Formats: sequence, structure tokens, C-alpha cells
Amino acid sequence: MTSHSPAPLRLRGHTFDASRPAVMAIVNRTTDSFWAGNRHSSFESALHALDAAVAAGADIVDVGGVRAGQEGDWVDDAEEIERVVPFLRAARERHPDLVLSLDTWRSSVARAAAGNVDLINDTWAGHDPELVCVAAELGAGYVVSHTGGLPPRTDPVAIRYADEGVSREQEDAAVVTSVVRTLREGAERAVAEGVAPERVLIDPTLDFGKTTHHSLAVLRATAEIVALGFPVLQALSRKDFVGETLDLPADDRLEGTLAATAVATWLGATVFRAHDVRATRRVVDMVASIRGDRPPSVARRGEPPGGPGVRLR
Repeated sequence: MTSHSPAPLRLRGHTFDASRPAVMAIVNRTTDSFWAGNRHSSFESALHALDAAVAAGADIVDVGGVRAGQEGDWVDDAEEIERVVPFLRAARERHPDLVLSLDTWRSSVARAAAGNVDLINDTWAGHDPELVCVAAELGAGYVVSHTGGLPPRTDPVAIRYADEGVSREQEDAAVVTSVVRTLREGAERAVAEGVAPERVLIDPTLDFGKTTHHSLAVLRATAEIVALGFPVLQALSRKDFVGETLDLPADDRLEGTLAATAVATWLGATVFRAHDVRATRRVVDMVASIRGDRPPSVARRGEPPGGPGVRLR
């Protein structure tokens, strides 16, 4: 068990906690997402990905219309709305009980999605200060993130969290301190703006504003983030820190992603944003059961057929 029991996340009548971790599937309505396996610019492709994710065990589907990094064309508000809002409407009709998340940093896009979104995934740490207010107005959940102060679609370059000349251990401690402070302050602001605490999700946001060393240090500190008292999201799937750690391209990062997922699950993260839904579902459920929070789905091995068992010496 972790030293701090993970706080539950409650959205659309569902509760996700240590006994029921959530898998957040990704549907990118883009042509240029960093991993080619999740580019769904056509409506039909996106609907197929949605249905496949639900069938594979997704609890939440996160819909985005803009690539996170600086590569690719600029996408304005109107185009982003056109990419995501009709799809969210169709997703709600196809899966009425599914938790739908919108990946955006723009309050205008969130407002346009009113009635079809349960969670606002603000991946860029409050760049638009009105976004959290819109989440509160809509009665939606809100993801608090950490980007080190970088604006949207900025890839990290020469990023440091401590003075030059310090040791790797001191730099690691500094980035963890920044993450914990930023997430605490962001969560407190979300609650103050009217988002219910059980709908505030905090995300250390690995890779964003971070080197690979930073992301590994923050991943190791997951329990410290859990200790803030809000449910924790880990978005690890096929990210560059996995690729650089193992020197692998995005297509070959599944095993590294699942190893990171297992560690984060053990340390108390509750929600996992993932491209590979079925594999992630199995990993988080297995770890939750090893930890003692989730009972096995079936437990027949060695059980007596109808009477008391035999006590062994």
C-alpha cells in the first residue's frame, strides 16, 4: 500500500479510486499527433477509435483537436471547435454513460462543448485563466497540470529548476518541489472557483516543461503528489521520456510505458491517459489487486468444491 490512500475521482456517477483505477483513452482529432497510431482526422476513424476504446475497457475518453508540441500547423479556436465538439456530441449519443474529457487550453472551446463534456483537461497549466471558471460553470471536472510556466505548444529547451552547477539529485528535488507546489496551488484555485474537490484531477504532466531526467524524478515522486489529497492523473503513454530512457521510437514504447504505469499505479495514481487501452487496463487492475485494493475477478484456484478447505502445515 502507499502511505497515503488515493483520493477518489467522481464524474458522471462513476467513482474511480484505489480499487478501481481509471483508464483514459485518447482520441486525437488531428493529422499530426506525435504517434501516428492515434491520428483520427476523419470522423469515421475517430468513431471507430472511440468504440474500440470502450470495448477495450476505457472509463474515460479524452478528445483533443490540437497537437501538444510545436510541430505542425497552428489551429485556431474555430477549427479546434469544429474538430472536437461535433465528435463529443456523437460520442455522448453512442455512449451515454461514458465519461467524456476535452483536452484544450481554451475557454472558448470548453464553452462550445457545454452539455457534452464531463472533464476539462487543461494540459497547459491555466494559460487561459478563464478555463477553470468554465469548468465550474459547466459542472465539469478539471485537470490541473504542470508545464514549468511554458505557454501552449512549447517544447522544452534548456529547462532547469535549480541553479547551474547543482547536483542531479538537487535538480531532481527542485523539479519535484515545483510540481508539488504548482499542483497544490492549481487545485486550491479550482476549488475556490467552484469545482468540487472530488472532480479536481492533478497531473504532473511528464515531458511538458521537463527533460527526461525531470520526468523520471517526478514519476518516482508520485506518492508525494498523491499526498496532496486529490486524485492523480498520469499521462505516460509512449512519451519521449520513455523513448529516451530506452532509446526507442514511439512505435516501440509500449513496454516502457507499461512499466511506468505499473510504478505509478503502485504509488497511488488513479487515472491513466493511454493510447493502448487494453494493455493499460490489465496492468492497472493487476497492480491494484497486488496492492490489496482490488479483489481478483475470479478466485477459484485451490478452493474447496463445497466444503471446508484442508489446512496445510
